[in-house]
Amino acid sequence: MLRSNPFFGHMSLRNCRFRLFSSVLPRGPTRSGTSVTFSTAQRVFPIETIEVPGLLYSRNTNHVAQVSTILGDAGILKLSLLFPDPKSDYLSQLVLGLHNNHNHHLPITHSGLRGAFWDVRPAVSNFQGGTYQARSETMKNFPWHTDCCYEEYPPRYFALHVLQHDRHGGGALSVMSVNKILDHLSPKAINALSRPEFKIMVPQEFMKNPTKRWIFGSILTPHHPNKGISIRFRRDLISAVTTRASQALAELDLLLQDATVQSSSSLRLSAQDLPRGSVIVIDNRKWLHARNQIKDQERHLRRVRWDAVPLGNEGT
Repeated sequence: MLRSNPFFGHMSLRNCRFRLFSSVLPRGPTRSGTSVTFSTAQRVFPIETIEVPGLLYSRNTNHVAQVSTILGDAGILKLSLLFPDPKSDYLSQLVLGLHNNHNHHLPITHSGLRGAFWDVRPAVSNFQGGTYQARSETMKNFPWHTDCCYEEYPPRYFALHVLQHDRHGGGALSVMSVNKILDHLSPKAINALSRPEFKIMVPQEFMKNPTKRWIFGSILTPHHPNKGISIRFRRDLISAVTTRASQALAELDLLLQDATVQSSSSLRLSAQDLPRGSVIVIDNRKWLHARNQIKDQERHLRRVRWDAVPLGNEGT
């Protein structure tokens, strides 16, 4: 039962009953008639979109299975909630369903002070990380990164529930597939980035153990025939500890700053693409994401991260 799950804090089944739109469990989810598509200079990138009519879909085994399949295949999915859900009950129950039926590990806590859910919104005080302000609590842009690169076992998935989109044209989310990055990296750089020759700092606001302030690891995982290559990355936290690692990191830096590469290999999702009520779910090891400057002080997303297993062990 969700209410006995310590990861979800205030999320409870008791809160859900007042927002059920139907007393009968739907037979199966309906897929949106038109998927959201994004054109680039070279190709069209589709993002599968599922419309969710009511909260009970989060317990529908067909719906949860469809979400699991799309995430396993594409690593990215948009869900459009057609009902109000201010406490993100749908998302909390969906993640629990993925855990119970599809072997996803439960959500991780964000820090020693915060549980599984994190409110991504501008703040000038009362930071969720205590004394320290997280980058997500500012209105600044946030360059290419993956979540929790500083964890020994970064979560495979994260989801963002849009409670209030940016009404002034800011806060757009961009994503880039690791496969597109590999297309532009030299074999020498890929090899070096796959070695554990990088020091990765743990941000103060996300510190869980005060004695563990950094880890050593690789940015890429070695290639696996069935799983491909995974990535962990947040440039302001990473430093190279060998010459070859430094050279490879410099090559990756140039690549991620290359406007031509970005225009042909990344997707930009504006507030129009992800309006209030949207949920975007992303494979944190297969896609980098970034955010431009926020212009709306009331912009508010809610984030959850889950399925933390060793890099390279996805699906086990």
